[in-house]
Amino acid sequence: MFLEATSAISLQGSNLGLLLNSASANSFSTPSSCNLSLLSRSSSFSSLALSRKRDNGFTGYALSETNSMPLTGVVFQPFEEVKKDDYIVPIVPQVSLARQRFSEESEAAINEQINVEYNVSYVYHSMYAYFDRDNIALKGLAKFFKDSSEEERDHAQKLMEYQNIRGGRVKLHSILNPPAEFEHVEKGDALYAMELALSLEKLTNEKLLNLHSVADSNNDPQMTYFIETEFLQEQVNFMLLFYLDFVYNLHNLHVFVAHGNRCVAMKPK
Repeated sequence: MFLEATSAISLQGSNLGLLLNSASANSFSTPSSCNLSLLSRSSSFSSLALSRKRDNGFTGYALSETNSMPLTGVVFQPFEEVKKDDYIVPIVPQVSLARQRFSEESEAAINEQINVEYNVSYVYHSMYAYFDRDNIALKGLAKFFKDSSEEERDHAQKLMEYQNIRGGRVKLHSILNPPAEFEHVEKGDALYAMELALSLEKLTNEKLLNLHSVADSNNDPQMTYFIETEFLQEQVNFMLLFYLDFVYNLHNLHVFVAHGNRCVAMKPK
């Protein structure tokens, strides 16, 4: 039984004999010039014949079907490719269903960064408590460090959410006890606390760069994009535009004189 092709095939007269070597040369007539509209080569059919001359070409027919091999030139065969081990859905309850191309090194590095964010948040929270005392009473700095502590904690939670999305396991490490006093005789408590905060922001930025390097070395573009868009740009902007400006102004616009448990800011004469 002949199978009529869905598309008309127009052939140049010079190539007709090469493509149709199994067909009789006198079973059809060839137009002098035609345009090639569609040429599909398949291993499923052994020969091809042309008949029913039309306006500018011929209708193709398959003479016989020889095997069930897929069409040549097919790039994506999903039902074959999903059989690879990388795409098999695990059935063990303890194994994540979402994990794909997420290395153990990247997983461990994210857990370390979570610990960094929580440690910095803990220090800022201690600074908030210090400047909120009744005998210190620098309420502006107290609010600033309280907000900074919450922001660092939000960063840690964002990393935890990403860890779960990628199929990793969050492991929280121990947090060191932060100092409770930030008095500094020479610099004053405000300048000392801001310089300490700037150093912590630089350290956090360095840790984020290391995390980005781990993702890049493990060929994980999704993780590198996440770090770049969610952390690095914000970190640089906040560190440069705020902390550096704050510390610079404290150094150059005020003279700090130690006075008991607090500092009195005075404009230079």
